[in-house]
Amino acid sequence: MSLKGIHQVISSYIDINEEEWTTYSSMLRIKEIKKKDIILEAGSTCTDVFFINSGLLRVYFMDQDGTEKTFHFALENTFATDYKSLLKDVPSNYTIQAMEDTQIVVMSKEMIYEGYKALRKGEKLGRLLAEHYFFMFNDKIQSIYTKTPLERYNNLNISFPNIFQRVPQHLIASYLNISSVHLSRLKNAGE
Repeated sequence: MSLKGIHQVISSYIDINEEEWTTYSSMLRIKEIKKKDIILEAGSTCTDVFFINSGLLRVYFMDQDGTEKTFHFALENTFATDYKSLLKDVPSNYTIQAMEDTQIVVMSKEMIYEGYKALRKGEKLGRLLAEHYFFMFNDKIQSIYTKTPLERYNNLNISFPNIFQRVPQHLIASYLNISSVHLSRLKNAGE
């Protein structure tokens, strides 16, 4: 169980010395999640940010018809959370589920706020992580409205290498906002 990945990612955002890292990392918790386990249930309030050491998380919501809609996949060395729920203490609209046996590093909301004070550049780290989440959210929404299904499919292959080996096709179709039949056609055309 390692904190190497999160240390590298945080260090790519801000300068953090060994003393700061030792203090900050002592607050992190590593957790093993089994495939299909849910780490955030829609309707509950999100209290943590999850860093993926290994494995894969899916962020999804239910539409008005009760159909699951995949919003995002979080791969190794990335973060997953529901920032609105976390920051505003409101019920989450999203569910976060492990698609594989997954190891996460859990950063509690309290720890994040403590990091704002304990790290010289803690507030910068929080801002940059929130900006990253905002850009991901913005790109996803913009893609649905401005990109063709083929363009979304091609971008998926760039953003999530090997996703077809890791996630069932119907969930990928949901992420692309197309039917499984349409996804099959796109895959066959590209082969």
